[in-house]
Amino acid sequence: MNSMKDRQEGFERKFVLDEDTKFKAMARRNKLLGLWAAEKLGKTGADAEDYAKEVVRADFEEAGDDDVLRKVRADFEAAGVAQSDLQIRGAMDELMATAAEQVKNS
Repeated sequence: MNSMKDRQEGFERKFVLDEDTKFKAMARRNKLLGLWAAEKLGKTGADAEDYAKEVVRADFEEAGDDDVLRKVRADFEAAGVAQSDLQIRGAMDELMATAAEQVKNS
């Protein structure tokens, strides 16, 4: 009986660790996306960092990536930056791979 409980607790610990890693990678991806978008918007330095933080915060509006996409797309439209949803999602996908690698190596 004890070994079954130990296995269950091990699975629960792994689940918690995996979820924590996933959260960190998503937050890192959103920051990288914010820096990518900031560059396209002509922001540099502290302005770019502040914008990246706004993108990270945008992800807390709802589950999934749509809130982040809407924020970046709206900001691009307001500034006259030509990027399609497909291009933004492509950047999100590429940056997710980068973020996952960074989190894994940290």
